[in-house]
Amino acid sequence: MPTYRPGPVSLALAGLVALFLLLPLLAVIPVSLTPSRMLAMPTGELSLRHYRALIEDPRWIDAILLSIRIGIVSSAISTVLALCFSLGVWMFQPRFTAALVGFVLLPMVVPPVVSAITLYFLLTSISGFSSFFGYDTWLGVAMAHSVMTVPFATVLILVSLSQLDRRIDLAARGLGASVWQRATRIIMPNIKFGIVTAALLSFVLSWEEIGVTLFITSVNAITLPRLMWMGLRDNIDPAIAALSVILIIITVLVLAVRSVMARQRGGH
Repeated sequence: MPTYRPGPVSLALAGLVALFLLLPLLAVIPVSLTPSRMLAMPTGELSLRHYRALIEDPRWIDAILLSIRIGIVSSAISTVLALCFSLGVWMFQPRFTAALVGFVLLPMVVPPVVSAITLYFLLTSISGFSSFFGYDTWLGVAMAHSVMTVPFATVLILVSLSQLDRRIDLAARGLGASVWQRATRIIMPNIKFGIVTAALLSFVLSWEEIGVTLFITSVNAITLPRLMWMGLRDNIDPAIAALSVILIIITVLVLAVRSVMARQRGGH
C-alpha cells in the first residue's frame, strides 16, 4: 500500500499555522522575566524575581497543593462513579439506557453558570449541617468538581466498553462467575486504559476549573486557578506569567515522554 507524504508547501503552511498558534504562548516567556512589578515586556535587564516569588510566597505553594489535593480526590470520585455507572449500563442493559446516559451527561450540556449556581445553593445548604463539608471547603470543591467531571469520565469509559467483545462477559457468566468477578476480573482489566485516561482527564479538568470554583469558594479554599484569577483582577501579578511558563514546560515534557513511549511501543 503506497504511503503519501506531505510536500514542502504543505509542511510550510502547517509550520506557519503552528507558529501562529504558539506565538501567544511564547510571548508569556519574556513577560515572566520582566523586573517590573506589573505585567509588561522587559525593556532592558531580565529578572527571575517572579519565579522566586512562586517559591517564597506561601499563597502560591498553598494554592498548588490544594489544587493537587482537590484534583486527586475529585478524580477518584468521578472515576469510581463513572465506572460503576458504565459497568451497570453495559452489563445489565436496562430499558432506559439512553435516558440514563443522557441524565449523567447533563452537566456537560448545561451552561457552567447554571451548574455553578445549583452547586452553590447545595453546598451552602450542606454548610448548615457540617462546616467540614460544604461551602468554601476543599471537600465541597472536590465534590463540585466531581459533578462537573463525571460526564467526561463516563464518555471515555463507555467508549472503552463499546470496543470490548461482549462474548467475553457472556462466557464468564456461562462459567458461573458472579457479577463482581465479571466486573473486576474480566471487564475492568480489558478497559484499564480507558479507566486511567478517565482519571487523568478528570484530574486535568478539576485542576483548571474556575467557573464553578468562583461561586463555591470565598477565602478558605483558594485553588490555583482562583488565585491566578484574583491576581489578574486585582493587580495583574507577573508571577502568573512565570507560573504559566512552568505549566507550559511541564505540558511539553509530558507530551514528549508520551511521544517517546508511543514510538517505543510502535517499534516493538
